[in-house]
Amino acid sequence: MQQPEEIRHPLPPFSFDTAIQKVRMAEDGWNSRDAAKVALAYSLDTQWRNRAEFIHNREDARQFLQRKWAKELEYRLIKELWAFNDHRIAVRYAYEWHDDSGNWFRSYGNENWEFDENGLMTKRYASINDVPINNNERKFHWPLGRRPDDHPGLSALGL
Repeated sequence: MQQPEEIRHPLPPFSFDTAIQKVRMAEDGWNSRDAAKVALAYSLDTQWRNRAEFIHNREDARQFLQRKWAKELEYRLIKELWAFNDHRIAVRYAYEWHDDSGNWFRSYGNENWEFDENGLMTKRYASINDVPINNNERKFHWPLGRRPDDHPGLSALGL
């Protein structure tokens, strides 16, 4: 169980505005590619399904993220709210990255999230497809890190 002082605002129940905020915070965290920092958004006993991998706690999540960002180079992500209720959020997203041979990909995904009363994510179910792209097909060109506020989102990019 998590320690009582572990609180990650905004807290459920979510409104439209707080769900949007939670999604952007998740996007910003993942774009940092800081596995230790990102893992703190998840409960100690978080449960994930990510493609064919199953994760059973925060430490597993941290190790997964380290492996992910060691493989997916120049990772840039955009998330968009799809739906929400009091303690759940569904998002769609796309991210661009290249492998160590310089081959570029755009990965498209959907995630379902569930949060505890402290705003920590307890469940994350991800379905993802990778599409090879040419360098000239890339759409995510901001410097590594947080997506600028004026950069178009998925819908505006036609993704």
